[in-house]
Amino acid sequence: MKIATFNVNSIKARLPRVLEWLEETTPDVALLQEVKTVPEDFPRLEINALGYEIAVHGQKSYNGVAILSRHPIKDLVMGLPGDDEDTQARYIEATINGLRVASIYLPNGNPTDTDKFPYKLAWMDRLVSHVRDDLLPTEQPFVLGGDYNVVPNDDDVYDPQGWADDALCRPESRARFRTILNMGITEAWRSLHREIGAYSFWDYQRGRWNRDEGVRIDHLLLSPQAADRLVACEIDRGPRGKERASDHTPVWCEIADAA
Repeated sequence: MKIATFNVNSIKARLPRVLEWLEETTPDVALLQEVKTVPEDFPRLEINALGYEIAVHGQKSYNGVAILSRHPIKDLVMGLPGDDEDTQARYIEATINGLRVASIYLPNGNPTDTDKFPYKLAWMDRLVSHVRDDLLPTEQPFVLGGDYNVVPNDDDVYDPQGWADDALCRPESRARFRTILNMGITEAWRSLHREIGAYSFWDYQRGRWNRDEGVRIDHLLLSPQAADRLVACEIDRGPRGKERASDHTPVWCEIADAA
């Protein structure tokens, strides 16, 4: 099963590019972030026509996550547990062909001297608790894909010194990301790749894409049971080079069928 994560930076603005990508790459499951629309305005007809079921947890103009699947979507959960007062649409989870999947749009956290950074860290703490207390004990294979807004280490950013104080690179953010990995979770791309300078996001400003000045913040995290079935994981740079592209590009992995 091929599972891809893609921060589309507005599904309406990027719809031609997203449809083109779905047709060309045919992922079994597509985990989308920053769809920036309420569920009733999501372009269902066009995506259904390509053979996908759709589940959306959205809000007007901001955030929003979705799961597209060529297989039935079951046991849907919207919102990350742990804070009933959190109304930001950043997490959706479901079971597809026996595999638990989630689309995650983790808070950015900038500027770090505002309440946005504590919110990011608290959100990550809730994710740690959910993985530890809810997901891992089931021993069900799972893939948590999304825009984590975390650069795991200095190999994953074009200018480590210049980004050192950014919320994406701050030690508090990286420590929480490592806490998840230390529970036996596998970061799919890095588990199969040793190269540096591979990115999934390039800012629109200052010619970052043309100079390949990016950061790697879009990740697929696998449970031990899913990691045992990991066949491949790649960053698909193609969509970022298109006209009216998202500032992110997809990352995908292939999970073999259960024995």
